[in-house]
Amino acid sequence: MAQPANNQVRIIGGAHRGRKLTFPAVPGLRPTPDRVRETLFNWLGQRLDGLRCLDLFAGSGALGFEALSRGAAEVVLVERDAKVCAGLKKQADLLGGQVVRADGLAYLKGPAGLFDVIFIDPPFAQRLWGEALTLAATRLAPGGKIYLEHDGSLTPAMLAEGGWRVWREGRAGRSHFCLLERAAS
Repeated sequence: MAQPANNQVRIIGGAHRGRKLTFPAVPGLRPTPDRVRETLFNWLGQRLDGLRCLDLFAGSGALGFEALSRGAAEVVLVERDAKVCAGLKKQADLLGGQVVRADGLAYLKGPAGLFDVIFIDPPFAQRLWGEALTLAATRLAPGGKIYLEHDGSLTPAMLAEGGWRVWREGRAGRSHFCLLERAAS
């Protein structure tokens, strides 16, 4: 997908609706488009009041800050790139949220606690989906959901083999996205 003009995305709903988020120009950073975020938050029910959310591979922070705007009690944004992380911290100073400079997979291996919603949108070229999902399963609160963006190489059958049920799915350009929950045992 093409990078948005002027390295900006806007929050599309909630208390901060219309606020523009700026982010540095970093190769491979692809903010989740407005249309996809609108679909995702329709799936999640628009309001995330009281929920604890994790935005792994945060990039522009569009997903995490959107969750904060929609009432999430806590949002942790994890990003390893120093330049991108500095931009996220500037946004967090205005909007809230905790920014952690760390590798997303390493963060999941630490004492992160449980989250109600986990957003996973890693760099496509690194193909981190399988390991990220395996680790995220240990950080997902009962009844929680995982939002995953991928390049189309994952199928519902592959996800089912990993113990996931595709609750909803969609596609925008080269990005495929789905909302997952743990499959019944």
